Amino acid sequence: MRRLFEVNGYHVLACELCGHQSAELTSVENHIGNVYADAYFFGGGAGYTDYLSESELLIDHGRRYAKILSRYTKPGLVLDVGSAAGFLLKGFVGAGWIGSGIEPNERMVQHARSQLGLNVNVGSLETFETQERFDLITMIQVVGHFIDLQEVFAVASKHLAAGGFLLVESWDRKSWTARLFGKRWHEYSPPSVVHWFSRDGLDRLGANHGLKPIASGRPTKWVNGAHARSLLKHKLESSSVGRALSVLTHLIPSRLPIPYPSEDLFWTLFQKD
Repeated sequence: MRRLFEVNGYHVLACELCGHQSAELTSVENHIGNVYADAYFFGGGAGYTDYLSESELLIDHGRRYAKILSRYTKPGLVLDVGSAAGFLLKGFVGAGWIGSGIEPNERMVQHARSQLGLNVNVGSLETFETQERFDLITMIQVVGHFIDLQEVFAVASKHLAAGGFLLVESWDRKSWTARLFGKRWHEYSPPSVVHWFSRDGLDRLGANHGLKPIASGRPTKWVNGAHARSLLKHKLESSSVGRALSVLTHLIPSRLPIPYPSEDLFWTLFQKD
């Protein structure tokens, strides 16, 4: 691994063999607890100003993915990894899937259970244990947050039924947007995000664990105005010119649904051999 540049006090590294990028972390002790505490969902910055306010947008996102999955399989048993408040999972359940989820943030889990009636439990995939085998495991905007990718994909493969599917949505470091902005690309946000993928790199990772890519595409993604405003301000304030421009972000209405131009996003559907 060689150092490319520094963001937020962390070096972004690149593998000299395959090009995969990851953050150089000095410590991983209680990484999940520190990064994905309540402030991530309500504190703004690289996270959300109010994650719960995007409920309908996220439920619709789950419905769209359920529709994509209907081209390849009938609804069955699904595990949503990194469920947060359960909105994406709710979209799948509404489309006929029998859903459960895991999420490290206790407040988010409580919302999923008490407000949406979903079977979401506190935990992480690395330590997840069950006798069930799932027809589908979803990692929507989650895979870049893990530290040990080989372990995560090994556990996911273990918990998939034969012929089961793994759906991953991630950011594309080879996209035009990522290359244009370089180290100022919004997804370079360690220590929240610690891995940056390409499509072929993700395919290689899946192949290491008996997971064959069978479909891919770009998702339709929406955020509300408050979230967009917070992310823009967070990135713009890293330069004097950006700070001057950031005052204009207050013109964005908080509840306005904004389509994200998903050129730098992709999804891949894997099937277990």
